[in-house]
Amino acid sequence: MKRVALGLLCAAALLYALASALHAQHPAWGYVAAFAEAAMVGAIADWFAVVALFRHPLGLPIPHTAIIPSNKDRIGAKLAGFICNNFLSTAQVLAKLRQFDAAGRIADWLARPASGEKLGEWGVAAARYGLSAFDDERVRGFMGRAAAAGLEKIDLSRLMGQALDALTAGGRHQALLDDVLQQVAGLLEGEEVQAHITEAIAREIKTLRYVGLDQVAAKLATRKIVAAVARTIAELAAEPDHPMRRRFDHFVDDFVVRLKLDPEFQQRGEQIRAELMAHPALGDYLHGIWGELLAWLHDDLGRGDSTIRRRIASMAGALGTRLQADEAIRRWINEQIEAAAPLAIERYREDIRRYIEERVGEWNASEMTNELERHIGRDLQFIRINGTLVGGLVGLSIHTVTQLLRG
Repeated sequence: MKRVALGLLCAAALLYALASALHAQHPAWGYVAAFAEAAMVGAIADWFAVVALFRHPLGLPIPHTAIIPSNKDRIGAKLAGFICNNFLSTAQVLAKLRQFDAAGRIADWLARPASGEKLGEWGVAAARYGLSAFDDERVRGFMGRAAAAGLEKIDLSRLMGQALDALTAGGRHQALLDDVLQQVAGLLEGEEVQAHITEAIAREIKTLRYVGLDQVAAKLATRKIVAAVARTIAELAAEPDHPMRRRFDHFVDDFVVRLKLDPEFQQRGEQIRAELMAHPALGDYLHGIWGELLAWLHDDLGRGDSTIRRRIASMAGALGTRLQADEAIRRWINEQIEAAAPLAIERYREDIRRYIEERVGEWNASEMTNELERHIGRDLQFIRINGTLVGGLVGLSIHTVTQLLRG
């Protein structure tokens, strides 16, 4: 296109020379000369304008030329602002999110069998990489040392006390006690259990066996024992302030305090921890479990019909189907995305703006100029071509009007 534009300029120059030489032979040559002269002016003026965008014309440092390389940083800032203000405003992004229906698209994608298979392949690939990376003596040694260091810092006695404290907070243990009491009461009321107790007591009453009173005495004793126990359990279950309940509470509270504060309990916890850490069987056991787990995973992940792959694909498909059938949960997912989006937009929009500015600022001015010229230079050469033709027509029009005014 540069050659075409330059060719038109040269043609206009030759035409002007020819018309000037033949001007005396016919008045029409004056019109041709005026057209050619104005065409040259238009071509040269537009050439200057186009070149001035990218570089100094003829290498001369003329003011307000090489506009793009001289204003590279300002162009980057304006470009960043234009993109962020017109494409990444909060209102625009939220409107696009509402149209997008992320939850529906996720559900449709997960429900497709091919997507489940793809997720399974990704999961297997990630798992195989993780196994290969972590199945290293250095990693195992590091994890073992880290576990030992963590175990050394654990106060088993205090930890158990805190756990029991949490479990008994708000009388939770009383609910557990109620359930246990109900189970025991129901068990003791059963005929089969009473028969077993009767038989056990009968076997113990050896002195009465020879006089034939063992079964009678056993049955009477059993009935009395069962009645007493059932009555006591019923009282315990019915009375929240029963003395035995209070004794149980006192025992639990005292035990929790001793676990957390008693030096004897703490010392015993340290002994148990030290014995666990020093016992070689524990290390061998854990190492064996880890090795067997790795071997199973390696074997399963290497098979074409991997259980893990099938499980991932099945779970993905089931999740997608449930999401498709549950409009409420899809609406909830979309609402959560829309609620979280403004903060993310405000946070990352400025990061994008700075990134664009910094990236444009890092560009080499000549490389940027060449890249822009390569993309829009063809259209800019049409400006030169049009300038040549339009300039010639304007010159011809001016010459024509001038001749008409001269009469």
